[in-house]
Amino acid sequence: MGERGGAGGSRRRRAGPRPSGQGGGPAAAEEEVRNGAAGPDVGAGGDSPAPDRDGDADAGNGQWELRCHRLQDSLFSSDSGFSNYRGILNWCVVMLILSNARLFLENLIKYGILVDPIQVVSLFLKDPYSWPAPCLVLVANVFAVAAFQVERRLAVGSLTEPVGLLLHVANLVTILCFPAAVSLLVESITPDLYYFLFAPTLCYELNFPRSPRIRKRFLLRRLLEMLFFTQLQVGLIQQWMVPTIQNSMKPFKDMDYSRIIERLLKLAVPNHLIWLVFFYWLFHSCLNAVGELMQFGDREFYRDWWNSESVTYFWQNWNIPVHKWCSRHFYKPMIRRGSSRWVARTGVFLASAFFHEYLVSIPLRMFRLWAFTGMMAQLPLAWLVGRFFRGNYGNAAVWLTLIIGQPVAVLMYVHDYYVLNHEAPTAA
Repeated sequence: MGERGGAGGSRRRRAGPRPSGQGGGPAAAEEEVRNGAAGPDVGAGGDSPAPDRDGDADAGNGQWELRCHRLQDSLFSSDSGFSNYRGILNWCVVMLILSNARLFLENLIKYGILVDPIQVVSLFLKDPYSWPAPCLVLVANVFAVAAFQVERRLAVGSLTEPVGLLLHVANLVTILCFPAAVSLLVESITPDLYYFLFAPTLCYELNFPRSPRIRKRFLLRRLLEMLFFTQLQVGLIQQWMVPTIQNSMKPFKDMDYSRIIERLLKLAVPNHLIWLVFFYWLFHSCLNAVGELMQFGDREFYRDWWNSESVTYFWQNWNIPVHKWCSRHFYKPMIRRGSSRWVARTGVFLASAFFHEYLVSIPLRMFRLWAFTGMMAQLPLAWLVGRFFRGNYGNAAVWLTLIIGQPVAVLMYVHDYYVLNHEAPTAA
């Protein structure tokens, strides 16, 4: 101990001696002991700075100089209280960029450049007199005005509640049937009401919160984002997803399960990336642009769904306009009528599953119930994740279902569409 103390003392003497007036006396010794106990520890490698001490310190003070250990936990231990993992997050981002860069390069080498913006425009210009979507937009005014007039009659007492309910049901059934009829048969009045139709919300109110002015720079940024991310989505679909999906038909036809899983995992990355881009494009860029133009004050279109530790939390926070509508017009009325929370939640998912399947099956003109099954599977999945996974494990489980679940549904629909529209006519 004395020899090591001498080495330490010689090292500090090379750093520079103290003035002789500060080296002696009981006060200096007391200060030396106090500084050794409370001051910053000297690192194991001797790199941490430490105050200069007198090289002629006695053996008791030398013990404080050589002390380099204290009671502490490793940083990765939960008991350490350490939470700054920003470097690891940056490492994950770098690894993600590198892995996707390899996939992009492999895609370019194998297929070349497939992005063609003119192709998308030509699909609409090829037959300008057969556009079902504009017809549906125009006719949607009829149903909106009809529902508004029924509400006005109910408010003044001209209609009874049973008659109003019957008219609303008839109007809703017509709304659901009309787009299906147009899609299958066609080849190829008040300011408040129309403010509601254009505003980024599904819940009507007499007085919406309004922003004081239109922020031109904010609006311009959102419009530029809309243009950029629209082209980015089209490019990713043409360049990345379409070749992968086309190459997935043979494994499905041969029922080669190992190749099917490989195709599924290969499709998961571009599909998930496109879904994330779509989320930002729709819920941030588009809805904020419309809200800014309409001076619509409530801009909570999404919450922190990426931190979801349960499936239920995800569905409550990723699409706020739809969540508010389901809660206001479906969940809470069922609770008020005496239904249990579980029954009300099941009813909401049942309605959501119906509309998911409706929005997919009508444009494709086939009914396979994959979207319906996927939505209804969220109920047992929510119980499973909530029962067995907590915290970061629950968040990882939610991310895994998002990354893997969507491409499964995509491949199912593409396979069925291919069989129905290509193999069946060829066999006939």
